[in-house]
Amino acid sequence: MTMLIDKQKVANSFSRAADTYDSVAELQRDIGHKLIDLLPHSAPQRVLDLGCGTGYFSPKLHSAYPSASLVNLDLALGMLRFAREHRSVEQAYWICGDAEALPLANNSIDVIFSSLAIQWCENLPVLFNEIKRVLSPGGYFVFATLGPDTLKELRQAWQQADSFTHVNRFLSLEEHLSALPESLVVEEIQEEERVLRYRQLKELTDELKQLGAHNMNAGQQTGLTGRERVKRFKAAYEQQRLVDGAIPATYQVYYAVLHKPLEE
Repeated sequence: MTMLIDKQKVANSFSRAADTYDSVAELQRDIGHKLIDLLPHSAPQRVLDLGCGTGYFSPKLHSAYPSASLVNLDLALGMLRFAREHRSVEQAYWICGDAEALPLANNSIDVIFSSLAIQWCENLPVLFNEIKRVLSPGGYFVFATLGPDTLKELRQAWQQADSFTHVNRFLSLEEHLSALPESLVVEEIQEEERVLRYRQLKELTDELKQLGAHNMNAGQQTGLTGRERVKRFKAAYEQQRLVDGAIPATYQVYYAVLHKPLEE
């Protein structure tokens, strides 16, 4: 339930990717749209977009809850600046902050929406306790995150090249559920596997760079990767081509709706 994540690297990487992220984020948008459909039919006063990124879902959250104040929070200052400039909506606020130490008052948020953000957190019990703290009684936490099979082809190819960690590692659904405090009740859980297809490996690696989704694990290899290792990596990935010749990249996605009861 605890991962070694370099949060400064997360913030810097996504800040640098603010201008290119939306151009390659089709999967991320699809996942977020599916998550929007899981929002509760309620009339919240305050809504939080946790890990708002470029602010793509700000107008959609405002449309879903037009009378609510919308708080957009992200660890990456560059993303927040982009969101504020390009996705400004009425009654919106932008805060640079950490999901594991939310700069928000107790019981202050009625609905928390978080699409593909919490996988960058280090400690799930700490995260979920922060969610519980800021949620108002009767509030909802609706999130999508990534599971351990995400980019498994990329991981397997690198494992044949060297012994270093090159690919982000994500936690299982069981690890997420076991980290929940008793006061957060699971209303719904869904799991989905999406396989993206590319003509060439470079299309995938370029896309990951434009998304800012580099390896965020602390303690991985630094410096240049040797030519021979890169050659072994590419050859190993080529062996995973599908029968139609496409290069696959798997994403394992979890969707969840959590509820904080009116009385604990």
